[in-house]
Amino acid sequence: MTEKELKELHEIFLTHPKITRNSKEVKEGDIFWALKGERFDGNRFAEEALDKGAHIAVIDDKKKNLIKEKRFFYVEDGLKALQELGQFHRKYIGMPTIAITGSNGKTTTKELLNAVLSQRYRTAATYKNLNNHIGVPLTLLEIPEDTDIAIVEMGTNHFGEIQTLTKITDPDFGIITSIGKAHLEEFKDLNGVLKEKSALFDYLKQKGGIIFINLDDDLIAKAAKNINSYTFSYRNHPEANVQLQDISENSELKIRLNNTDIQTHITGKYNLSNIGYAITVGKFFNLSDAEIKQALEHYTPKDMRSQILEQNGNLIILDAYNANPTSMKAALNNLLQMSGKRKVAVLGDMFELGNKAAAEHQAITDFVRKHDIEAYLIGENFEQTQTDLPKFKTTQDFIDSGIFDKIKDADILIKGSRGMALEKILQKIDNQSL
Repeated sequence: MTEKELKELHEIFLTHPKITRNSKEVKEGDIFWALKGERFDGNRFAEEALDKGAHIAVIDDKKKNLIKEKRFFYVEDGLKALQELGQFHRKYIGMPTIAITGSNGKTTTKELLNAVLSQRYRTAATYKNLNNHIGVPLTLLEIPEDTDIAIVEMGTNHFGEIQTLTKITDPDFGIITSIGKAHLEEFKDLNGVLKEKSALFDYLKQKGGIIFINLDDDLIAKAAKNINSYTFSYRNHPEANVQLQDISENSELKIRLNNTDIQTHITGKYNLSNIGYAITVGKFFNLSDAEIKQALEHYTPKDMRSQILEQNGNLIILDAYNANPTSMKAALNNLLQMSGKRKVAVLGDMFELGNKAAAEHQAITDFVRKHDIEAYLIGENFEQTQTDLPKFKTTQDFIDSGIFDKIKDADILIKGSRGMALEKILQKIDNQSL
């Protein structure tokens, strides 16, 4: 868009700030935004959206632009225009912005940062995981004008996406939560993952921004060299700005910050880093230890991310929002470190591993066998592994077996990629909101 068109569209947006991409959900005064995909074309529904009360319809169909409908706002490319408007709105508000990416822990870290910073500041954060090329500009457009600090999550599954999202977001601060075996179909190996994620650090180095670093993570610490940083460590690293201690007494993590002990409701040693980032960002923005303690002790995991549930005497860790080899192994190690109960793992396929899928699923199977974990494997990839562990082609097949209903007094991990929908296993649990 030209600068004039961008300003004109932004002025309309300020008075009609609700953007809708689904014509069925249009309400009076919305802006309907026509986007195109492989199997859909939003332009086809622009007139329907206007009939339902949309203030304008942003379209990129030249034929529709010829229709004498003043409420059509024509752009060359609907997606690019959305990204440009998101970028424009972020600069219009001008608030400090923290960008978060990483192979694991992005959403949890975002939620923890939001919980901590909102103790003192007006914050705005990515809704759920709207963290891609569409979700990021929509997140920016939903930031209220009185926001003190914005927290934007950025995901990727192909090279160049973090660079694009970083340019749109124009962050002042950045976090890479972890580098793990995610989206190997595209990135091939850890070096590929690191290269893609490091685009955030590259941007902040050029801008003169600040990055938050876990000095205990050698890979990320190395990528952060010669960039302004504010750091933490659980291992007494001498250069760390914030020194933390893991003093956990059970499955729920307990952290010592200076003379303040913080008892969280978060399980899994893999979450120590995510908590560390939240504490460190809080200290950077001058929150007191007491404010940080208040935020973290009242935070409860949800949305199937290390969510803790109880049923039939079982302690269940529902970690079924996503999975890759790194997060799967970390979750299994956490299961091993829990109480002396019977330990059960219900594991679903890990997606987007490309030609590494067979080897990575076999590696997880071998790990489970080595540590004598009672495991049930679900999915086509796990079905191909060489093991005598029980295997099920689909989640429904496992449910129909009735095995889960008979498990009592155990520590249970349920983990797999989102497409496996492993949460369905727990639908019989009464009075629990998944």
